Amino acid sequence: MYPQIIQVVPTEDYTVYVYFEDGKIVCYDVKPLLEKEVFAVLKEKEYFIKTCTIMNDTLAWDISGNWDSSKCIDIDPDTLYMLDAVKEKIA
Repeated sequence: MYPQIIQVVPTEDYTVYVYFEDGKIVCYDVKPLLEKEVFAVLKEKEYFIKTCTIMNDTLAWDISGNWDSSKCIDIDPDTLYMLDAVKEKIA
């Protein structure tokens, strides 16, 4: 079990900074996923940023707009935590 995700910050270049409770920060690049059908809705940059959140205890996008955790796109938290730690570039 990995530490809890406490914050996600999407950027204009389709990456998301993911902050864990233990202080680790990773940067997840969503661009390679945008060609997959399930992620295609996130190609609209404003929508990508606006719907980015934490659901199901991980990085997710609230596709329904109703905070329905069964109708979101999410990324496996193990995948996120295994990424190399980065220094925050958004200040």
